[in-house]
Amino acid sequence: MSHVRTPQPKSRPEWLKSVRAALIATVAVCVVLLAFAWPTATSRVENLPVAVVGPQEQIDTVTQKMPEHLLELHPVANREDVVNGIRSREVYGGIVLGEQPEILTASAASPVASQMLTGVGTNMQRGIDQQVIAGMQQALQKMASGGAAPGGPGAPGQSGAAASDGAASGGAAQAQRGAGATPPTVKVTDVVPLSDDDPRGSGLAIAGLPLTMGGMIGGVLISLLVTGVRKHLLAIALYGVLGGLALAGILQGVFGILQANYWANAAATGLGIAATASVIVGLNSLIGRPGIAVGAVLTMFIGNPISALTQPKEFILPPFGEIGQWLVPGLSGTVLRDLSYFPEANIAGQIWALIGWLTLGVILTVLGHHKNESALRTVEG
Repeated sequence: MSHVRTPQPKSRPEWLKSVRAALIATVAVCVVLLAFAWPTATSRVENLPVAVVGPQEQIDTVTQKMPEHLLELHPVANREDVVNGIRSREVYGGIVLGEQPEILTASAASPVASQMLTGVGTNMQRGIDQQVIAGMQQALQKMASGGAAPGGPGAPGQSGAAASDGAASGGAAQAQRGAGATPPTVKVTDVVPLSDDDPRGSGLAIAGLPLTMGGMIGGVLISLLVTGVRKHLLAIALYGVLGGLALAGILQGVFGILQANYWANAAATGLGIAATASVIVGLNSLIGRPGIAVGAVLTMFIGNPISALTQPKEFILPPFGEIGQWLVPGLSGTVLRDLSYFPEANIAGQIWALIGWLTLGVILTVLGHHKNESALRTVEG
């Protein structure tokens, strides 16, 4: 009796699995690098909103020496209007021209923009000094050429030596008067400075990453450890409250990064992480485990890099800078910055947008629950 051997399917060599894993890891790390690096690599220093006060002639003189499209100028009536615009987050700073030129900045709004406007003030001062020096040189040239005028050397009743001495003494006197004339000094004023605990603004800039990761981690854990729509929603609500209190306590009480009212900061922080968590939980409920990946990509690799926490949104390649302001990381960063330093700014739109993201996550969670129940009844039937 003969035995027929059934050919066994050949398994893939183990080295192919190693190659595949290495390729997937390489692609993943390249995607991460591109996501975080491209907003900075493609950023352009231009169109910074700045208020300006002064005659149009002086404005043109100042701006023609700047790179094209560096500033987006908003003419206002006086210095007070500039200050109000800065405090309401309508502009990043201001230029006041006239007899007492001044640069107004707000390092709390953006250290990058503040540094750039300070450089504008330095260039203005250099231009003023050059104009004063040029005026003195012209005056000296006129005095020198006036020596040959009537009453100069060779004039009746005056010897050449006497005329020469008179011209020299007169020139010296006018030069001394010119040297004594003090040119206007461009004053730089930080209207809304950063706190002493975070003088460079680096803490506020990097705080967005742990907040983003906090919302993402909360969403992943709730998706994996909790079942049932009611339990999902309860877990999201509790996480928003407890996480907001804890994170705001660390950022404000321990590091001094956040300022002003702790409870307002805790509420904003909790709303932000709850919004992120709810979207991830909702996507997981609706489409399963791939939903966690979609939510993480939307939050970490899209929303966080274009959140404009480290630079003005105007510097990010359009339209991504504006888009980033309506994703959860950008919304949370703006709300926390304004609560800490800009109480006069209107953040109602950002608050409602965060509530909208939270509501979207809740809707997705409920829809996913009903979808799963319908599928289960179909299988049982």
